Amino acid sequence: MAQSHPRFHQIGLDRIVRLKWLERTAFLVLAGNDAPTIKTILQEELRGAFQSYNLNTRGSLNKTITILMRTWVRPPRELSWLRQRGLELLSRLPGKEQIVVHWGMVMAVYPFWGAVAAHVGRLLRLQGSISHAQIRRRIMEQYGQRSTVKDAVRRVLRSFIDWGVLKETSRKGIYTSGLTLHIQQAEQIAWLAEAFLHAHSKGSVALRAFLDSISLFPFRLEPLSALQLVAASERLDVLRHSSDQDLLMLSEK
Repeated sequence: MAQSHPRFHQIGLDRIVRLKWLERTAFLVLAGNDAPTIKTILQEELRGAFQSYNLNTRGSLNKTITILMRTWVRPPRELSWLRQRGLELLSRLPGKEQIVVHWGMVMAVYPFWGAVAAHVGRLLRLQGSISHAQIRRRIMEQYGQRSTVKDAVRRVLRSFIDWGVLKETSRKGIYTSGLTLHIQQAEQIAWLAEAFLHAHSKGSVALRAFLDSISLFPFRLEPLSALQLVAASERLDVLRHSSDQDLLMLSEK
């Protein structure tokens, strides 16, 4: 995957991504609605959550709907298959386990989500809590000292809190770990591996690094073998890099 792909340089997440809104969007797709219908339904259902109802301007409502639509309705072309398989998983998974699919899809469409998650996951492992200031500083070193980056960090962290994967503490701007889900099924983990690869420009990842990735901090992945994951998805390939390291990559098929 080319490192020059615009997804890896864009932020795009200029509004809080509430889990219930993503769930609703995916449900509307699964129910067979077309894109214009979904957009109209979301405008009607979400407008009460925003101060400005003016649909003729790029206000918070329309910006939020753009994120929802780009995730589950009209993703980038190279993510069409990932979206389709993700929707199939959502249709079969129990409610709580669906969060892993929404996480993977947002991360693939908006790699910035995974970048913030990686810093959050690293600091949670090191010190058990994070501060907004720590994450903001690290992301701005990576993406630049821009107000849009600063605002996006805040919105992604608020999204993590909305999803329940971060918890607020009594100290303002300090957060600790929220829910952790144990993901065991090979099909789910293989799909998440594909989403992970789409979110990273290198095009391959060591199996160990994926299974223990800090950008997937809300999930504990069953330590499956590369062969098990490849058997669960025709979109994954494995390369034996050394005697004890398998590399996962997206298939050329």
